[in-house]
Amino acid sequence: MSSINADSILETINMIRVHHLDIRTVTLALSLRDCCDTNVKAVGEKIYNKITKYAKNLVTTAQEIEDEYSIPIINKRISVTPISLVGESCKDYDYVYLAKILDKAARDVGVNFIGGFGALVEKGCTKGDIALIESIPEALAQTERICSSVNVASSKAGINMDAVLKMGTTIKQAAELTKDRDGIGAAKLVCFCNVPGDNPFMAGAFHGYGEPECALNVGVSGPGVVRAAIESMPAGASFGEMANKIKQTAYKITSTGELVGREMAKKMGIPFGIIDLSLAPTPEIGDSVAGIFQAMGLEHAGAHGTTAALAMLNDAVKKGGIMASSHVGGLSGAFIPVSEDAGMIEAAEKGCLTFDKLEAMTSVCSVGLDMIAIPGDTPADTISGIIADEMAIGMINKKTTAVRIIPAPDKKAGDKVVFGGLLGEAPIMNVNSLSSTNFVQRGGRIPAPIHSLNN
Repeated sequence: MSSINADSILETINMIRVHHLDIRTVTLALSLRDCCDTNVKAVGEKIYNKITKYAKNLVTTAQEIEDEYSIPIINKRISVTPISLVGESCKDYDYVYLAKILDKAARDVGVNFIGGFGALVEKGCTKGDIALIESIPEALAQTERICSSVNVASSKAGINMDAVLKMGTTIKQAAELTKDRDGIGAAKLVCFCNVPGDNPFMAGAFHGYGEPECALNVGVSGPGVVRAAIESMPAGASFGEMANKIKQTAYKITSTGELVGREMAKKMGIPFGIIDLSLAPTPEIGDSVAGIFQAMGLEHAGAHGTTAALAMLNDAVKKGGIMASSHVGGLSGAFIPVSEDAGMIEAAEKGCLTFDKLEAMTSVCSVGLDMIAIPGDTPADTISGIIADEMAIGMINKKTTAVRIIPAPDKKAGDKVVFGGLLGEAPIMNVNSLSSTNFVQRGGRIPAPIHSLNN
């Protein structure tokens, strides 16, 4: 064995054992378009049978791959066609019933989350879309594994402000119906602009309309690995040198995910879909995107320079990943969820990181305002204003942005919500108290920007 190969093997082992490199999720993406029927019970039966048929070996196959390659696969998940499309053919809408069927199928095949209980309404809502959105709070309160997403804006269509207004109320209701669990319903609900249909990460995963019958999409994560790579550089290394180091590290991480994804898809007899190389943190110490900012030289996340650091990080990750695979997709970049990142939690608790700074950072990150807890008495119209702002950032910049925000019932700024597991915990952050009501209640659609006319 050459010394180069030995060094490479030792480096990978160190990435896994010390710096939290893992396959964050393997997500079976499955079309349910052939499950439509006029009878909602028949739809439910078709959905259950199809999911359990395709996903019956998902968890066991993932465990086999883990054992074979000694690479941790943290989550096994499923994403499906937006359920508003599947249930719309029914004579009588009962989307809560379909949510329970999805939840049962997910439980029976052993996955922790199933995504796709959502709708695509960036240009307007059908009757089925409206019925599904109105059912979201109850569906999330009565299930354990369901994740919901609604795309309310795009760079081509503009921002559907009627849907934005409705989602402000929906988020409030989802939190209120799960107040005994700190409003966890809202933690499994996300609003998007420019949503990708091949994203394997929850809560926004769904199987896009232009996707194949099924595919295996893989999400790889390694913020601890990137931080360690930066810390290994000589003091005073330039930004160009740092960017190259991040690209090299991202290449290695993506190559690992590509290997696992293709081998697992082969064993399951389904197509390999995409690698989503996203630096998705966890509450574990050392597995933090905020920690990368500190390694770059910032005192804490939120310091002046944080947005620039995030922009460079996101770009370098994408450049390194795209060289390692021809099938990079999903979100791919850096996530900045508050409750799921130990460093972000600390920064928010110390007051180093404010809501407005987070919004500024979303202009260059991979997602948006993610897992942020706010006071429970925040008006629904204020939440709609927050969504509108974030959708505008995505629409104008032709990028994906999202809002996953938790108005924690009966809690105020300075308190804390605790969800446990990968959802973590978060301090309640202050939001602007000025009214957005007269603005968000105008209704209609904010037109798409001029660059949407690029045919």
